[in-house]
Amino acid sequence: MSQPSESRITKIEVDRELCIGAATCVSLLPEVFQLDAENKAIATPRPGVTDEQLLDAAKACPVAAIFLYDAAGRRRYPES
Repeated sequence: MSQPSESRITKIEVDRELCIGAATCVSLLPEVFQLDAENKAIATPRPGVTDEQLLDAAKACPVAAIFLYDAAGRRRYPES
């Protein structure tokens, strides 16, 4: 059973102040996460990537620098 579209993750934010460039997210989901010239993670949502994959990558961040939001703007991870 698929999630309603309004509860699907549609926005990814990486807090550049928190990011330490550990690249765990890049290792887990290279089609979404990359390191930029400052060795900070950046995210580009891609079709076909599941919410579960995004949650796994965000949860693996050692400094919790990845924030996930649904279409209604509610933060899905970490829960507020």
